[in-house]
Amino acid sequence: MTRDQFITRRQQHWRRFEQLVADAEEHRRVRLSGDEIAELSALYRALCFDLSLVQSRDWGTSLSRYLNGLVARGHNTLYRSKPGSLMTVVEFLTTGFPKLLRANAAYFLLALLLFVVPGAISGTVVCRDPSLTGRILSGGHQAMMENMYSDSISETLSDDEDMAEGRSVMAGFYVRNNVGISFRCFALGAFAGIGTMIILVYNSIALGTVTGFLIGRGHGDNFLEFVVGHGSFELTAIVVSGAAGLVLGHAMVHPGRLSRREALIERGMVSVKLAIGAAAMLMVAALIEAYWSPSPHVPRDVKLIVGGLLWLLVIGWLSFAGSERLTLITAAVRQSGGPATESANVAPALDRSEAEKSEPAA
Repeated sequence: MTRDQFITRRQQHWRRFEQLVADAEEHRRVRLSGDEIAELSALYRALCFDLSLVQSRDWGTSLSRYLNGLVARGHNTLYRSKPGSLMTVVEFLTTGFPKLLRANAAYFLLALLLFVVPGAISGTVVCRDPSLTGRILSGGHQAMMENMYSDSISETLSDDEDMAEGRSVMAGFYVRNNVGISFRCFALGAFAGIGTMIILVYNSIALGTVTGFLIGRGHGDNFLEFVVGHGSFELTAIVVSGAAGLVLGHAMVHPGRLSRREALIERGMVSVKLAIGAAAMLMVAALIEAYWSPSPHVPRDVKLIVGGLLWLLVIGWLSFAGSERLTLITAAVRQSGGPATESANVAPALDRSEAEKSEPAA
């Protein structure tokens, strides 16, 4: 079957699908009937197969983009909450954001490399010879770091009223500071990604130097006690922000078959969504850093255990949330609840056989 034959055969179904989606999208005023929902679901499954066929046979970017847009609109109509609702935000942060990050894993891994390797090198060098710290940190900064972590948190904070007031102030500071870092890391990607790389490497070297200096001076346990709680969200979010900037930079340098403008529009939306997810993570990190990390009433061992669990939570969330396998497991669990839940489990079937069965005879 040629491309033209394929379009001629399937175009009528695409138009019907687009009409049903448009009716459902129109200010949510048109309520689809049960038969129309069933028809929309069947057409959606067939459309998913059509898209995979077009992409596998390389039948053109414009056709692929058109079908991809229809699939996205159909998914929003069938499975998502109303635009702007709280559930839409929750759904994006819990499943949409991790899925988007995994789809751009190459950028994340590059950002991770840029953020981990320079810091590991600088931290190791400074830990072995703390006198080299002065090449990165000023004498005043070194004295401040050593004064902050020379004693355990439980020995340095005791006044509950002052501490409570200070925590609220610091929470606001951490939110502004952390989100500012995320935005700079993302926005500087517009300079062909070079600005993002510089920010990642600079922050990596600075953090590695501080860590190596404190460990070399014998304050590593106190430093770890403070950072282990919020580090999982904060450090990972910085890497995600870097990935967002690299996505933007790559669209400028190598737009592929698209024009540079089209690439910036398409990949720019991906970049913005990644930056939004990173900003949300940094807000969580700021709250933990202000209210949990400096608490003198929580034993060090408890903080270390909770910090480890938070790392596992972040890794598991970004690695598996919204994955197809997890969705299938969840659907199976729901279906085991009986006939009452069966009708609610309308999941997108990308299986070719199901798509062909749902396709009306030509």
